[in-house]
Amino acid sequence: MPELPEVETIRADLARQLAGRQFTGAEVFWERTIARPDAARFGPLLAGRRIIEIGRRGKFLLFHLDQGAALVAHLRMTGRLRLRPAGTERSRHLRAVLHLDGGDELHFEDQRKFGRLYLVCDESELQQVLAKVGPEPLASTFTLEELQRRLQGRRTLLKPLLLDQRFLAGLGNIYADEALFRARLHPLRRSDTLTPDEVRRLHQGILEALHQGIHNRGTTLASYRDAWGTAGRNQEQLLVFRRQGRPCPRCGTPIEKTRVAGRGTHVCPSCQRPDPASGDSLARDAARAIG
Repeated sequence: MPELPEVETIRADLARQLAGRQFTGAEVFWERTIARPDAARFGPLLAGRRIIEIGRRGKFLLFHLDQGAALVAHLRMTGRLRLRPAGTERSRHLRAVLHLDGGDELHFEDQRKFGRLYLVCDESELQQVLAKVGPEPLASTFTLEELQRRLQGRRTLLKPLLLDQRFLAGLGNIYADEALFRARLHPLRRSDTLTPDEVRRLHQGILEALHQGIHNRGTTLASYRDAWGTAGRNQEQLLVFRRQGRPCPRCGTPIEKTRVAGRGTHVCPSCQRPDPASGDSLARDAARAIG
């Protein structure tokens, strides 16, 4: 699934090409791709709308349009947005084509059919779509103090907490594992057991993992491609994710793979030890989380 760095890469690519341009219509090949409004009204309502700028909230792409409208794209597991010249051969996984002035086309491809497009008419509708999206980890407001505040009163395992888009927007399985390794924290640590120094390391680890992913134009392990159809490079720089059996880049211990809350999870058993002070409570939490 594209995570924050992948979506940010696509956003930056499209922003350079599409700001100021106008949609002229749309073709929908899989009606359920259109989450709002219905598929029949989507194309007529989009036609004539001019793109003011392209933003991002977590894993959502936001095309801010004239008259306060917005087009929102959520790629989910296998969604892709590709800018193509008119007449380009179409993928068998094509779910919608958004036509642009000048004849270009924005293709929404989605093998698993989980991705969605939303066309909203104003800010209040946009906020309805984004109502459950938490704070932006790369925003200036996501300070160490803000992370400390959000952790207060929580008694949650770290890996599921980082995957919760209401807690923090944009992290998925890849960057949660990478951030926890950088912070030297076990994914089964409870959030209420962290020391101030561990919270600082977690904050730093989140930022470092995301910035590296953006710098390398995303992580391509399966379906992710940028707006031009090119794979990212970050998979070559991952520290633990999908590196099971290979030496830890910090201590040389073989990386292990387990499951936490149903997700494949990669850890260094030496660098990321569970907190021994958690005792039986941690063991009970781990038993519920693994498998």
